[in-house]
Amino acid sequence: MAQQVALVTGASSGIGEQTARTLQKHGFSVYGAARRVDRMQALADSGIRVLALDVTDQDSCRAAVDTIVTETGRIDVLVNNAGYGSYGAIEDVPPQEAQAQFDVNVFGAMQLVQAVLPHMRAQRSGTIVNVSSMGGKIYTPFGGWYHATKFALEALSDCLRVEVNPFGIRVVVIEPGGIRTEWGGIAAENLRKTSGTGPYAGAATRLANVLGRETRLASPPSVVANAIAKAVTAKRPRTRYAIGAGAKPAVIARRLLPDRFFDAVIGLALRERSGSAAAG
Repeated sequence: MAQQVALVTGASSGIGEQTARTLQKHGFSVYGAARRVDRMQALADSGIRVLALDVTDQDSCRAAVDTIVTETGRIDVLVNNAGYGSYGAIEDVPPQEAQAQFDVNVFGAMQLVQAVLPHMRAQRSGTIVNVSSMGGKIYTPFGGWYHATKFALEALSDCLRVEVNPFGIRVVVIEPGGIRTEWGGIAAENLRKTSGTGPYAGAATRLANVLGRETRLASPPSVVANAIAKAVTAKRPRTRYAIGAGAKPAVIARRLLPDRFFDAVIGLALRERSGSAAAG
């Protein structure tokens, strides 16, 4: 049987980098992709093939997939991991930033799905892993546009799963909780820049302090990478994996609690965490 081939996006750091390494250990021929190839030199040194990829550019997406198929003759796994958190009050976020968030987190992922599907259908096999978030099930203040992208990715994944099932293709959603990556610092910086002044400044600054500093309870990226490896090697993977600090409790709470009650829980949790961050 030919060695299975995986493409992992956002592989320059964090979850993507760890996933590329973990899949390689499971015997996959792995391609790690990101905009900056220079940040993936360590992956290249370990035998992972690296690709320059801008998920917002359709030509770049198709070129990356064509390169893989030309070199290996197949593509068995797509891990759509590239993404970022754009935080700010909905009133404050410029339309172009909201669009950029969707371009990376949603449209970029779907462009890659469209690029790999003809090859997976021809093989009558394949697994598409869309890295969502517990933020695709719950909501927090100042994360409206980010949550919107993850809610959209969840819905698209559900529709896609039913559409491609007759062709032997599986679709899996990964819903990480708190993970020790660059994500929190980037989201905090965006939040301060967008809503650090004006009517939302007080609450936005408190949340930014939490996002930028709360790593003590976060899980390592390896827990997500291991869940992805488990999903792509399973004969019948689950449709969703909520994994990492806080993910399962948050998803269950949102499913069980009425909206107003959940609003109160989120508000209380943020006040407690901002108090802990200030004390630290």
